[in-house]
Amino acid sequence: MQTTSSVFDDLARLMTGAMGVAQGASLEAKSFMRAQADRFVAEMDLVSRDEFEAVKQMAADARAEADELRVRIAALEALLKDRAS
Repeated sequence: MQTTSSVFDDLARLMTGAMGVAQGASLEAKSFMRAQADRFVAEMDLVSRDEFEAVKQMAADARAEADELRVRIAALEALLKDRAS
């Protein structure tokens, strides 16, 4: 009976060791993939979300200012037209 228990203990230790190796390989693979993805993104020269949002806001502000200036120019042109008449 003692021999059977010893075999199961050895098998359990072997399986535990195999699981540890598998977890280590998984972590190493994840680290490698993350490093490759970071390198790929860096080579793509992408902008961050914050930078994108800042430029998007600047464009919206510029568009609003341009619209306001169009209205002011139209009013000034109308005023000049009325004075010329």
